[in-house]
Amino acid sequence: MILGACTGLSCYLAVASAKPNPIKSNGSSAIRHDLCCPIGGYSGVLSMSMSKRGKNTVVAGAGGASLTYRGAGVDIDAGSELVRRIAKMAPGIGGFGGFLPLDDGSYLVASMDGVGTKLMLALETGILDTIGIDLVAMSVNDVVTSGTKPLGFLDYYSTGHLDVDVAEKVIKGIVDGCKQSGCKQSDCALLGGETAEMPGLYREGDFDLCGCAVGIAKKDSVIDGKNIIAGDILIGLPSSGVHSNGFSLVRSVLEQSGLSLKGKLPGGDITIAEALMAPTVIYVKQVLDLVSKGGVKGIAHITGGGLTENIPRVFPEGLGALIYKDSWEVPIVFKWLQEAGNIQDSEMRRTFNMGIGMVLVVSSEAANRILDDVEKAYRIGEVISDNDKGITYG
Repeated sequence: MILGACTGLSCYLAVASAKPNPIKSNGSSAIRHDLCCPIGGYSGVLSMSMSKRGKNTVVAGAGGASLTYRGAGVDIDAGSELVRRIAKMAPGIGGFGGFLPLDDGSYLVASMDGVGTKLMLALETGILDTIGIDLVAMSVNDVVTSGTKPLGFLDYYSTGHLDVDVAEKVIKGIVDGCKQSGCKQSDCALLGGETAEMPGLYREGDFDLCGCAVGIAKKDSVIDGKNIIAGDILIGLPSSGVHSNGFSLVRSVLEQSGLSLKGKLPGGDITIAEALMAPTVIYVKQVLDLVSKGGVKGIAHITGGGLTENIPRVFPEGLGALIYKDSWEVPIVFKWLQEAGNIQDSEMRRTFNMGIGMVLVVSSEAANRILDDVEKAYRIGEVISDNDKGITYG
């Protein structure tokens, strides 16, 4: 089912999306490029603990090289280079959402994304009714980083052979995700989409998902980070876990560990499947409420590229960030991934959200108010002068 009204929009978004692929993983930039390769295996142990009260400790185990995202088939640097090249042809891209000026001075804000190779675990575990929530979350969370309320969503479901029962479960998740988004006064409108059956392109049982969210922003209300200054505070909103990025590396770790998805998560009280398949948090309602109270200068959705790559995207030239050590509790699933995959700290921070799914850059006054009003929010760092626009952990 194709919505004809989206025809013009699809042309505008073409520079900011890649053709859906049966095996893909999201990168760190607004341009999503599909990359894949066979999974490799290594041995070794490295564990990290980070919490408000505890200390950061790293315990290295014996043997083997560290698993990396590049080793799992995804090259963030290559994705960033592609963005730079495309930006020369289509200036203005690279943010979390694309902006199209309208005649009345407002903007159409749009974002397109998928859920990466988390789909492969959805198929393996049979947990299909929440992957649609992930799909909606990845796009609406990008749109809301500009302070924009998502108004509508379109989906693309492609497969070699249409299994109606499977597709129904997936689309139910999409509908649930739209309801959670709280777009309009009650629900986000699922405008329609496309179901494509393409025999020969996919393996039996495989399918892929892509989605597009749109909203309207008034020119004078857009949050663009231009007013961020050194001394502003970074407020982190917790994630539900891995969300929908880094699953090529997750799958490498899972293979290396030799554990079953049905087995208990080491150190936890749920299964590995439950931990990994927890749906992405939809932050729309919470973020819009915080924005309405003032003091929010920039917002970063922590997706592919982790804290390291995504936070600097909202900074003006010459600014960076200091991330405070032990300022939030890292979920157990990340500690297990790091230990089982012998993954270095820097690689973890550049691949995964590490328990922080959205970061707000706010004034000191707003930071105090948010921390008083919001039960689960963390002061995770501050903006600093840094000509390299980098992230420092300390």
